[in-house]
Amino acid sequence: MKITIQSILKGIILLCALIIFVYPIHAQEKFMWNNKKCAVVLTYDDGLNVHLDNVLPALDSLGLRGTFYIPANSTCLRDRLAEWRVLAEKGNEIGNHTLFHPCDGRPAGRDWVNPNYDLATYTIDRIVDEIKLANTFLYAVDGKTDRTFAYTCGEKTAGDSLFVPLIKDDFIAARNVNAILQSINEINLFDIPSYLINGESGEEMIKLVKNAMENNALLVFLFHGVGGEHGINVSLKAHNQLLHYLKENENNFWVAPLVEVAEYINSVNTQISNRIKSSLISTGTVLYK
Repeated sequence: MKITIQSILKGIILLCALIIFVYPIHAQEKFMWNNKKCAVVLTYDDGLNVHLDNVLPALDSLGLRGTFYIPANSTCLRDRLAEWRVLAEKGNEIGNHTLFHPCDGRPAGRDWVNPNYDLATYTIDRIVDEIKLANTFLYAVDGKTDRTFAYTCGEKTAGDSLFVPLIKDDFIAARNVNAILQSINEINLFDIPSYLINGESGEEMIKLVKNAMENNALLVFLFHGVGGEHGINVSLKAHNQLLHYLKENENNFWVAPLVEVAEYINSVNTQISNRIKSSLISTGTVLYK
């Protein structure tokens, strides 16, 4: 291939165009989280009584909101349905956590898995049908069609077949259980990482928040019991310490349900993509006139 002065000039112009359009995006990245330095999402799994008794009053008192992933067979959902509706009316998200919370019973230490709800024996059709039916049930609870999904036990397969592609049209995003921090342009909306909390102190959780702020990242907390009711638990004191820290420093942190954060991520990345495409098209027009 013959290199000419004209081709070199075209390359330089293209590089300059990319710098002009892309560098400001990265320079602004730390304020991309709804004009905050990072995003923090509080998620609560399994539809427990303590979520209504302990978590909701604490969130309400500070004007914070979270995402609650509820299996449709939750006895608390059945027995306190009106209260869950009020929770949703206050701006919290009720997320899909399947009908029966199936998990793969094959790994060591999984003897607690109900054989009737063992993902290892599920067909793809069964898990997809159960997830879609759970969505229908949750719509009857809160009247909403946009929501996120949480993989039960962090698992994405029924038997050995991946079911994720078959549910993407039903959700805005899906939360996993891999504990990492990611910037806004690194996130796969159907593999959003989260930090499982089990016995951590308030100081330890606040340290995670500070780390997310330093890295301009998304931090998703994954709680089960809050003050009891579940083997995976955090104390009320530690949980309240975290919430008060988030409220006292709300100028730095955007705290919102996962469905809102996921919609925002999608919007920002679409804008970035469109700006880059537009700049390349404009540069190409200049180069080839």
